[in-house]
Amino acid sequence: MSYFLAFAGFAALIILHEFGHFVAAKAVGMRVERFALFFPPLVARWRPKGSETEYAVGAIPLGGYVKITGMSPQEEMPAEVAHRAYFRQKVWKRIVVIAAGPVVNIVLAFLILWVLFASRPMQLVQPVVDRVQKDSPAQGVLQPGDRLVSVDGLPGYARGISAERGEQRVLALRNQIARHSCAGKPEQGCAATQPVKLVVLRDGERRMLEVTPRYDEQAERLLIGFEFGSRGVDVGIAEAAQLSVTGMWNVTTITVDRIVRLFFDEQARSEVSGVVGTYEATRQTLEFDTVRAVSILALISLSLGIINLFPFLPLDGGHIFWALAEKVRGRAISFRVMERASIVGFMLVLFLFYVGLSNDIGRLSSGEGFGVR
Repeated sequence: MSYFLAFAGFAALIILHEFGHFVAAKAVGMRVERFALFFPPLVARWRPKGSETEYAVGAIPLGGYVKITGMSPQEEMPAEVAHRAYFRQKVWKRIVVIAAGPVVNIVLAFLILWVLFASRPMQLVQPVVDRVQKDSPAQGVLQPGDRLVSVDGLPGYARGISAERGEQRVLALRNQIARHSCAGKPEQGCAATQPVKLVVLRDGERRMLEVTPRYDEQAERLLIGFEFGSRGVDVGIAEAAQLSVTGMWNVTTITVDRIVRLFFDEQARSEVSGVVGTYEATRQTLEFDTVRAVSILALISLSLGIINLFPFLPLDGGHIFWALAEKVRGRAISFRVMERASIVGFMLVLFLFYVGLSNDIGRLSSGEGFGVR
C-alpha cells in the first residue's frame, strides 16, 4: 500500500504542476494541444468530444508536460490557430503561463504545511535533557530531566518561559556548543580544547557541570551527546501561516545553497537523492508516520517549484528569464540564441539527475537504504 501511496503523491505533484500551466494557458487564450502525465511513448490517450486538447498518459514516470501550440517560433501550425501560438503572445501572458506551474507547487506546499501546523500540536524543542546517548561525553554527567539553565553563560531554561522562546534558546545553546573546536583539523572523535560549562537544575538544585564535546563527522560539528526534550503547543491559524512561511523560506535557502555547493563540495554531492531515493524515503515514512510523509511531500513540492524557477532552459525559470530579456530588449530574441543557451540548463538537469541516480544506486547496492534520519 505504501508503494501506491508514495507513487500517487508524486503523481499528484506532477499533475498539479502541469495543471497550473494548463489552466493559465487556457485563461490567456493559448491553444493547448496535449495535457500528459509522464513522458512518451504514450500508453493511453483520449480527446473529449468538442475539445481541442488531448489528454494522455506516458510510459516513463519521470514527469509530465503540457504541449502548447507555438512553443517554438519555427513550429508549423494551421493558419487559423497561429494567433494563439505561445510565441505570438505578449510577454506578460507567457510569464503567467510558465510561472503558474511552480507557483502551484509553492502554494500547495504552503497549504499543506499550514493545515498541519493549525490542526495538530506543534512539537517545540525545550532546554531540557530528554535522553543521554550511550558512550557520549554527556554520559554520567547529564541525566534525563535536567533543565539546562545555561551553557557557557548563555541563558537556557527559566521558569515561566514560553514554548516558542524555549525553542529559540535551544537553537542558541546548540550553536554555542558547536563553537567549541578541536586543537587541529577536526576528525571523528577529537576532543574540544575547552570544556562546555553547564548549569543545570536537577531535583530543585542548581549544579555546575563541565563536559568536553567531541567532533562528529556526520553532524559536522562537536557534540556533547544528548537530546533535547519537546513540548506540544497548539497554534492559531495566523501563527500557523507564519510558521509555514518561515519554514518554507528556510527550506528555500537550504535548497539553493546545496545546489550551488554541488559543483564544489563532494560531501554535498553525496547527500543528494534522485527520484528513486526520494520516492523510497517517502514510502518508508508512510509506513510509520503518515503526517510526516505528507509534510515531506509538501517540502518536495516546494523544492520542485524552487528548482523549476532557476533561470535556465528547459526549466520554467529559463522561459521566464528569456521572456523578460525580450521585454527589456524591446524585440524578440533569436530562437537560435535561446537554443544555445538551453545547453547550459540541459547539462545542469542531467548533472543533477546523474548525481541523484548514482547515489540512489550506491545506497541500494550497499544496503544502506533511504531511511529518514
